Formats: sequence, C-alpha cells, structure tokens
Amino acid sequence: MTHRRARGTVRAVVAICSVAAIAGLTGCGQIIDTMNGAQPPRSVLPTPKATATDTADDSGFESQFTRDGSVSLSSDVADGLEVRLDVWAYDPKRTMEWHPDGDKSFGFAVNVYDHRVDEKAVLAQKRRVYLSQIAITSQTAQTSNQTSAPFQFTADPRTLVPTDTLRSDRGLLLNSFQGGLLVPETTIHQLPADTTGITLQFALTIAVEGAANDDASFQQQTVYQVLPVRIHSLEK
Repeated sequence: MTHRRARGTVRAVVAICSVAAIAGLTGCGQIIDTMNGAQPPRSVLPTPKATATDTADDSGFESQFTRDGSVSLSSDVADGLEVRLDVWAYDPKRTMEWHPDGDKSFGFAVNVYDHRVDEKAVLAQKRRVYLSQIAITSQTAQTSNQTSAPFQFTADPRTLVPTDTLRSDRGLLLNSFQGGLLVPETTIHQLPADTTGITLQFALTIAVEGAANDDASFQQQTVYQVLPVRIHSLEK
C-alpha cells in the first residue's frame, strides 16, 4: 500500500504505540458503548464484491489479500454513502512472506464517501459520519484443527489523531477536510507453527447523518468487515 492510497487521511501519533501494545492478547470484549441521543443501532454487513486475486493454495485457505498485500473493503451505510476500509501489508510488504514465525505488520485507513455530492463539496452538503470505536479480533486456521485468537486491537479513534482533528461526542469525523482515520502500522506477533491463515474481524462503531447538515438525523450503526489473510509455510 502506498502513501497515495492513504491520501487525505490523518496520521496516527503517539497513542498508536499504546494501542498496538495490546496486540497478542486473546479474546475480545463486545463493544457496548452507545452514544447519547443516538437512534437504536443497526448492523451493516460487508458489501459483496469480487474475490481478490490471491486465492486458495493447497492449504485450502482462501485469502482476500492480493499478492501485493493490499485490499479495499466497502460498506454501504446509506443510499450513496460508502464507508471504505483499506488494509495493506506493512512489514513484510508482500504477504507471500507472511509466515507463522516473527512479526507481521499491517496498516489500515477508514474513510467515507458521499456519492450524492461532488467530492469537493463543502462539509455542510455532505452527510457526516463519525467513528467512535474500532475493534479488531482474529482467529487462526491451523492444520491441527485448533484455533487461537492471537491478535486484538481496540481503540477510540479520537485518541489516535492530533487534538485539532474534528470530533464530537459522536466520535471522529471521517469526512472532514482533514481526512479519515489512518493507523500506519500495528503488529501480529508469532503464530502457532501450523497456522495456514488468520482471519481479521473488524467492527466499526459509527454515527451516520440521515440528511446533510441535520444534527437531529444521526443514527448509530456497527459496520463489520472480515479479512482472511493467508499465512505461508516457511518450507515453501
């Protein structure tokens, strides 16, 4: 993933280190925070899309990462309103080099696009989307038929960006002129030796504006995305 892909996003700062430190913990607490005045939440499942080019090998594990180590996942949260999650391999940059041993780092960005208006339209003409929490859990696929949850990431995105970034009690504003959320790097540590793949499960807690410039029209949602990543044997 290049810096061009993450264009317009806000770089995460010091708080990245403290958040990434929880990587390697098992399990994941359910997101239970709600926002004052929000409508009853609803869940948003991933938007169907074509399978990426990196398909199953003889391990039988289907990977959604491309051979170049990047993928874009899209969710329609309203008519013409898209939340996009971009994920890319950071180190090693080629997922063919992701093995059970050693650290495997990736970065991700969350942005929103209101296709009802021009991309250069002022914020008052766009339906605002706020992100109040992001959680990532994981599950391994292993030849022993055992599973583990070696990676966890949970954060309030307002703690990952500079203090002057637009935010409110609803969360971090994703479609401001400052851009969305960027987490440049977080790390999956050593996996069981017989791991053939790891599935990352993203949950984004958002508040979506029903009509542009209408504070009374916000509704809370949870967006889910699932990203299977193949882990390659050192013997190949």
